[in-house]
Amino acid sequence: MTLNPMTMKAPSTATMSTDFGRITEQTLAAARRMIGVRLRPEGPYIQDLSVDAIRTFCNGIGDLNPLYRDTEHGRSSRFGSLVAHPMFPMACAWIGRARWGFPGVHSFLGGNDWEFFRNLRPGDRISVIERVVGVDEKTSRFSGDLVIQYMQAEFANQTDDLVARVLGWSTRHERKAARDKKKYEPAQPYRYTDDEMAAIDAAVRSEASKVRGSEPRYWEDVDVGDELAPVVRGPLSSADTIGFLVACGRGHTHGLVANAAARHPGHFVQDGDTQRAAHTMDIHHRPAMARQSGAPGVIDFGAQRCAWLATLVTNWMGDAGVLKRLKMELRLPNVLGDTTWCKGKVAAKYIKDRHPLVEIDIWAENQRGQVSAPRGTAVVALPARLVSSRICRDGASIDLGYASHEALTAR
Repeated sequence: MTLNPMTMKAPSTATMSTDFGRITEQTLAAARRMIGVRLRPEGPYIQDLSVDAIRTFCNGIGDLNPLYRDTEHGRSSRFGSLVAHPMFPMACAWIGRARWGFPGVHSFLGGNDWEFFRNLRPGDRISVIERVVGVDEKTSRFSGDLVIQYMQAEFANQTDDLVARVLGWSTRHERKAARDKKKYEPAQPYRYTDDEMAAIDAAVRSEASKVRGSEPRYWEDVDVGDELAPVVRGPLSSADTIGFLVACGRGHTHGLVANAAARHPGHFVQDGDTQRAAHTMDIHHRPAMARQSGAPGVIDFGAQRCAWLATLVTNWMGDAGVLKRLKMELRLPNVLGDTTWCKGKVAAKYIKDRHPLVEIDIWAENQRGQVSAPRGTAVVALPARLVSSRICRDGASIDLGYASHEALTAR
């Protein structure tokens, strides 16, 4: 079996079964037997938090909020120190990036549903427990038959306090079927007009001024229908995707990859361009591999797009706000040259257990007006002038009812 005779080769046929690269009753049954199983840590990549690690993560997602970057700003905040971006647990593990079952069947991150309980600070150590919680069969225009795999993870600090909990899911597509369906034509570089580039540049340059920061946003001052200042990322370049890898402490090379390939040969291919024996199926930097997966070209990291949507909300809520939940789905890929406009609108405001909460619809669009991340929701606890809210510093007492795999798939 040859993946692409010009650039890469599949693993040795001695390491593969006839089910390699296919979704079959056998591979589906094997995947379902994994439900409830605790997975080995993917990394872990970054466990010990420092000021540098926290700031580097912000660099990798383009976040400019001084609460996550400036130690002096952090000291004067209500937290008394710099704190990590809520999505920093991604530096430990990308939840929903399937790495089990269906050998040779490509995985795309489908979405995340996060709950946040405590802030992470310099000096903390983070760990993760990840379990398989579900496997569903679906169909799509991209590849025909597909499988959705669900993983649940809990992140804890060094004293075993729960920091965050997330349900992540990925879609598995047969690469050959995706190529044959030809949903995506090979991507052509998007040519921006002068007005389009001017709008992007203006939005990017003004982002720092839109960060709410130390000025409280009170619950009473928020109205349903209020729009959040967009966060703009792009046009996407390889510097953006490499920056995210650096932010998350990733970048295994040479002997590390060779040893991993010896343990898991079905996860690697041979790169015909360099004759390198072990190479991951890198659709984020290698055009030939991206096309082999059925993608229109080199694409972004879904986890990075999730972090961009979080920044949209944290910029708006200010230092006094508490991000409690963030749910997003990923649909269209972003190819090199695409620009992502992260947008949001206040959908509801209410009191729950004397906590003043705001619910926000969030989504992402590309420069063509196509929605690449639909159906997102954020829940934020805001300070209130008149409501006795009892919001503790880390917001740990609010329970918003985590969306289980069963509840998610029932919708």
